[in-house]
Amino acid sequence: MSSSAEIPILVGIGEINDRASKGRDDAAEPLTLMLRAIGAAIQDTTLTPDAAQKLQSAIESVSVVANWTWPYPDAPGLLVRRLGLPKAIHTIESHHGGDSPGKLFDEAARRVAHRMSKVAVVTGAEALASLEAFKKAKNFPPPHWTKLDDHTSFWDRERPDDLGSRHFLGAPIQVYPLYEAAFRAHMKQKLAENHKESADLYADFAQVAAKLPFSWSYGQEPETAESIGTVTKRNRMICSPYPLLMNAFNTVNLAAACIITTTSFARELGIPETKWIYPLGGAGTSDASRFWERPYFHASRSLSESLDAALKATELQTKDIDLFDFYSCFPIVPKLAAHHLGLPLHGGKPITVLGGLTSFGGAGNNYSMHAIAEITRQLRARKQTASKAQHGLVLTNGGVLSYHHTVILSTQPRLDSSYPGWNPLPSHLNDDHPIIEEHAEGGGVIETYTVQFGRDGSPAMGFVVGRLHDGSGDGARFVANVEDAYTLQQLCSDTEQVGKRGWVSTESGRNLFVFKQAKI
Repeated sequence: MSSSAEIPILVGIGEINDRASKGRDDAAEPLTLMLRAIGAAIQDTTLTPDAAQKLQSAIESVSVVANWTWPYPDAPGLLVRRLGLPKAIHTIESHHGGDSPGKLFDEAARRVAHRMSKVAVVTGAEALASLEAFKKAKNFPPPHWTKLDDHTSFWDRERPDDLGSRHFLGAPIQVYPLYEAAFRAHMKQKLAENHKESADLYADFAQVAAKLPFSWSYGQEPETAESIGTVTKRNRMICSPYPLLMNAFNTVNLAAACIITTTSFARELGIPETKWIYPLGGAGTSDASRFWERPYFHASRSLSESLDAALKATELQTKDIDLFDFYSCFPIVPKLAAHHLGLPLHGGKPITVLGGLTSFGGAGNNYSMHAIAEITRQLRARKQTASKAQHGLVLTNGGVLSYHHTVILSTQPRLDSSYPGWNPLPSHLNDDHPIIEEHAEGGGVIETYTVQFGRDGSPAMGFVVGRLHDGSGDGARFVANVEDAYTLQQLCSDTEQVGKRGWVSTESGRNLFVFKQAKI
């Protein structure tokens, strides 16, 4: 290890589940929940009050995961002032993406390791459950929350005018099903087999979440494979093949925080070594933001690259990892990660420590901060009895399989060198996308598809991503809607439609896909 480098350690974790205040007039805003999580993380170090104050005063880096609830103009600055910290510190707020906890955590560990910060805090929170309650009660904006000039939330911002928006396509509830269909066809699964796999996976996840005190579903009867997989009025189909209980549940009040410092400062303060967990390294990258420009949909380049690069940076292999948490807003994400690493979905090492965004709760962009906290908690327990190093891996995911960052933690420090000085991956993968035909005409073959359903359970619109077919091979890619009744019926059937051929034409700026051409 370089003599100029420090060994970074995670010494404090804090989590808040504020379910009790949902619907109350005094329900806390995200900033307050973050402060509570930071306070819990400081308390987690078990320091005396004087030493705890010394730790708090030494915070030189505050990283905040952007929240969906309340668009603060400067959340890190507000935290700095509320914590009474010096002004000359590093502050950053992430972009909107579930990869943010992993990315910010990795960067904070790097700053601590390379003497740019003595103590770093990474935190995030959501209060969407309370926000919705305030709106329903017509008590908006909440009078005791931070005053804002602009209440435009993450959800309210204008969407770009592009190929996706012109076809009403691009929301997570639509795009993740496109990947599920492509993966299912690639793996040569029957639709029923694939659906059962998803239901069984999420039933396992529900069992995990029901036992965690900070889970939104803690103490409730966990959903079963039958209740998750069966389409009912309560569990209506959203976008095939995912009914409601295979979609992320975001209306929660949750917060989490992590405190990273050096081994030398931890010894000075008196933080016991039983609390020390070592960040070993991380890696992350982004795919094309416009999903239709990606080369394929049966796998995710950024997901695979992030996992591989993080393992390489820490000189570990999949078999060396004892604990996993794969981000899971929809079943396809943990499926892709497990498949890439050669892990079974059942019967092997569990691939979640939280239970996914449906059962644990979709804490906005901050879900994986809770995963880092729970991995830390479990590594600490293993540290007391295991004879060899124990390792935990957290895969974070943002956008629509757009951004990924993986971090690896351990009960023992790196042996060969200091914490990596940089992310081994580029911020964006090289563009390697097919030719896109915005106004498609002619024969086409389906690459992937989904159908969006209305609240009454009837199919509302189909979405197809395909390739033009001129008889000699597959050509340019197109995005199309399906409104034709016969074609919608086929897309809703139990027969795989990936690889099927039809016709695409342009009407009023949109591409429309059909299986049968209208007779002239």
